[in-house]
Amino acid sequence: MIKKILIANRGEVACRIIRTCKKMAIKTVAVYSEADKDALHTKLADEAYHIGGARVHESYLNQTRIIEVAKESGADAVHPGYGLLSEQADFATFCTVEGLIFIGPNATTIAAMGDKLQARETMVKAGVPVIPGSSAVTTKEEAVQVAQEMGYPVMLKAASGGGGIGIELCEDEEACALAYERTLKKAQMFFGDGAIFIEKYIVRPRHIEMQIVADQPGNVVILGERDCSIQRRHQKVVEEAPSPFLTNETREKMIAMAKQAATFIGYENVGTLECLVAENGDFYFLEMNTRLQVEHPVTEEIFGIDLVEWQIRIAAGEVLPWAQKDLQPEGHALEVRIYAEDPVKFFPSPGTIATFKQPEAPDIRHECPVGAGSVITPFYDPMIAKMIVKKATRTEACEAMAEALAAYDITGIKTNIPLLKEIVAHPIFCAGEATTSFLNTHAKDFVLEKKTSPSES
Repeated sequence: MIKKILIANRGEVACRIIRTCKKMAIKTVAVYSEADKDALHTKLADEAYHIGGARVHESYLNQTRIIEVAKESGADAVHPGYGLLSEQADFATFCTVEGLIFIGPNATTIAAMGDKLQARETMVKAGVPVIPGSSAVTTKEEAVQVAQEMGYPVMLKAASGGGGIGIELCEDEEACALAYERTLKKAQMFFGDGAIFIEKYIVRPRHIEMQIVADQPGNVVILGERDCSIQRRHQKVVEEAPSPFLTNETREKMIAMAKQAATFIGYENVGTLECLVAENGDFYFLEMNTRLQVEHPVTEEIFGIDLVEWQIRIAAGEVLPWAQKDLQPEGHALEVRIYAEDPVKFFPSPGTIATFKQPEAPDIRHECPVGAGSVITPFYDPMIAKMIVKKATRTEACEAMAEALAAYDITGIKTNIPLLKEIVAHPIFCAGEATTSFLNTHAKDFVLEKKTSPSES
């Protein structure tokens, strides 16, 4: 059994992993940057090591320093969390070469699924439906020609992209030409890879993802789906499980598809197959995330399974104890992501939290590493907390989330809580009819408080 884990991450996911490790009596090692020296994850872990400056390339992306700390501390495994190094195949390889267990799939799988073009080709071979798309386009002129042949609207995508970065919707030739230049710059800046491809745009789709859990001998189960259709700039804001849109017939087909895909590539550990589902119920592979998802708590809540625990158990060689027929969800769970940002202009809002009050109830779960006095720096992702509610029905969950958001109080910085309140109260969302265009289409319906200063938020 794994006895000590270094957590190569920060913030709420580091705290989340530590919680499960404590439950499993596994020692934990935290790493922190200069900006995070007083962060909660450094206090919760059994040991904490400084690894560099405030910027991520100076610390949380410094693979050599992280591996040095893992060996110095006597850790026998590394958990990458999500973001940062979690989908870097070279980091998984580095861990393995240095005799450390990487808690995730192997480097070959990470590399194959991390490149969107290669992932598409692999899924076609696996017999999985894929959105019509192109191979890599290398010039603006080629991009325009391919888009015209495919028919607008289309999506320009960075082949190595993630986190909503490097994706542009193009309605016509002029938009495509301009988007190509922007996407190329972002692809090179954020991913060091200028490869771009074009996909046909699915009008008014739902974003549905399937939760994969697979062990080393090759047993695969699918813990249902999550509906992540509420997005802003391709970044998820509200997630739920199960989806209010899927019929039982479509759900069973998507479960079979996800098992087929995972089995074909020999997937191991926890991962997610992301799909777009059209209005008529047809579904298409979008991408695969070879890691834990930010929104994993909604799946945990309805299945009663700790996904972090099973990441660790699978990495240690344990075999899954369930058959697919044994896994039946109960109830409905919603999650909101709370960002330190202006709710109107969506600019980040760094600063010091003055007051901090969270709602408390038996069916509310918080994933939150901050409190009164916490300093929110400009160096990292602005998500500061997640709140999850679970109830017997979706209607009850929506009502409980609205009540919880009304009771959430943060001052000193601005947050997106006013926007979240508007979303969960909107009749389209309450009816379970929201698509990925929801926020753009219904922005005019939102009456957001015009905050004039952080102290008022």
